Amino acid sequence: MYVPAHFREDRIAVLHDAMRQFAFATLVTQGQGGIEANHLPLLLDAQAGILRGHVARANPVWRDFKPGDAVLAIFLGPHAYISPNWYPTKAETGKAVPTWNYLTVHARGTARVIDDGDWLRAHVAALSDTHEAGRPDPWTISDAPPAYVDSLLRAIVGVEIAITGLEGKWKLSQNRAADIEGVREGLKQDGQAVLAALMKP
Repeated sequence: MYVPAHFREDRIAVLHDAMRQFAFATLVTQGQGGIEANHLPLLLDAQAGILRGHVARANPVWRDFKPGDAVLAIFLGPHAYISPNWYPTKAETGKAVPTWNYLTVHARGTARVIDDGDWLRAHVAALSDTHEAGRPDPWTISDAPPAYVDSLLRAIVGVEIAITGLEGKWKLSQNRAADIEGVREGLKQDGQAVLAALMKP
């Protein structure tokens, strides 16, 4: 990923927080048929330096994994088109073009397949507990009939990624100090309050 210095984010705690908050990742792998991209929620175990997820057993991607294979998990946070009309400097110089603001974390690692019922049950429970947290009446795996859960667990395969490197890019108009407030206001008007809040004055 191309990351100019002013967009680079290296703070591990910030990267981990983004990976938790924007947990639906794109997992890029190299299979027998070439490059594959699959989309799945990944849970971060920061202490162990591991990402955990699962794919459908019918998805051939897991059959291509060999021990130590390199993979890339891409976490894409809020992103939006940036209109040059939001730049105060446009009125002065006319030197403005559209762009896109976004944040992303690339997690490189090595993947292994886990085909174990107990691991999968614990993983699915942790996944639902994480995303149900804070809801008034959180769903838990025990809410579903055991036989039904067992049948669904047989239809998935676990994936565990040992993280070998993290790279973050926060492209949030840091290179346009005179225009950043205009961009923030434009994003708010476009319903992009989350992205606007991430931008520093």
